[in-house]
Amino acid sequence: MKKVGVAILGLGVVGGGTYKILTDNKEYFKKTQGLDITVEMALEKNVDRAVSLGLAKSQVASSIEEVVSNPNVDIVVEVIGGVEPAKTFVLKALMSGKTVVTSNKELFAKHWPELESEAKKMNAGLFFEASCVGGVPIIRTLQEGMQANKIQSIKGIINGTTNYILTKMANEGSSYEEALKEAQRLGYAEFNPTADVEGFDATYKLSILSSLAFNTKIAIENVHREGITGVSKEDIKYGKELGYTLKLLGIGKNTENGIEVRVHPTFVANDNPLASVNDSFNAVHIVGDSVGEIMLYGRGAGALPTGSAIVSDVIFAARHTNYHYTMFDNSAKGNKETKFVSDFTSQYFIRLSVQDSTGVLSKIAGVFAKHNVSIREVKQVAERDGKVPVVIITHISPESAVNKALEKIKLIDGVFSVDSVIRLES
Repeated sequence: MKKVGVAILGLGVVGGGTYKILTDNKEYFKKTQGLDITVEMALEKNVDRAVSLGLAKSQVASSIEEVVSNPNVDIVVEVIGGVEPAKTFVLKALMSGKTVVTSNKELFAKHWPELESEAKKMNAGLFFEASCVGGVPIIRTLQEGMQANKIQSIKGIINGTTNYILTKMANEGSSYEEALKEAQRLGYAEFNPTADVEGFDATYKLSILSSLAFNTKIAIENVHREGITGVSKEDIKYGKELGYTLKLLGIGKNTENGIEVRVHPTFVANDNPLASVNDSFNAVHIVGDSVGEIMLYGRGAGALPTGSAIVSDVIFAARHTNYHYTMFDNSAKGNKETKFVSDFTSQYFIRLSVQDSTGVLSKIAGVFAKHNVSIREVKQVAERDGKVPVVIITHISPESAVNKALEKIKLIDGVFSVDSVIRLES
């Protein structure tokens, strides 16, 4: 039976979950995988925490050098998060010929080329299933299950914090601020929630997923990013009345004009399977030219779901020692020939505040028509404080045309404000 030694860098929520799975299921892995996996040591500042999990004090390292110099350690699991010191630790592990398993999407999205270059040089494994969508096996699906396909699109709810907040706003009529406080109380959102609510977390994940889906390096700078901080409960309410649910989506499309990658609040029709993905759950919808539609769904975060993905990589790495790396140009800037679309085409949900007077709506419609933006639906709400909320749903239109039209509409006498512009996906 093959013996495999593991070191875990960081015993926080995910590191603790990983340790639990590896130790609780040790005999199961012997029986089903033919692997005797042992956690040899952990790098953790809080020694008492490590001991409370079951490690002996002698197994708690105080430096990365202790870890990489241990001949019994074959695989290093990095679950520290952030860029530093995680990057330094991962590079030292790879330079020592250790295989690395990481859940660190920020590190991977920002420094994937450098990490992979070192792994190749040392013939070490580099695995990152847990970096995207928690326990959902999206990375291996793209790498090992979709090779027969040219992937046309990948769309998903890939951040559990924002999905929880938007679900609470939709189901309970909470404001954004109220929903965020509840998410923080339950541990879904950090004290500083910026990475989640401003879309950075989803951007890191979409950079990784779209690179794999479209076989070309998609840097985070190529991803258009918008968060949910500007979303109001009024938008969600009116969208609901029109048959739409609001989600923060990561969207990647491989079109004739180039690749478009974007993270932003998006209305999806209620019959779209993504509309029913609630709370902290995640889901990814993939369209391949051969297989058609595939959807993966599950918990996108948490100690055991993320630990499940990490342990899956540990087992895969132990059983597949002929390591494979990306086949595309995985340099910092990627392939110069890759074209990116910046002027997206979409349907739009537009909410205006207007004066209840004759001719205002016809003037608005005239401006849209002049810019070749076709209106599909108009909803006028009862007057409030002397203003009438008007919701307009457009047909598919270029974003540049919509923005130009809205600049002109703001100048119309009787239009008080353009309150919201939110994209729709079928």
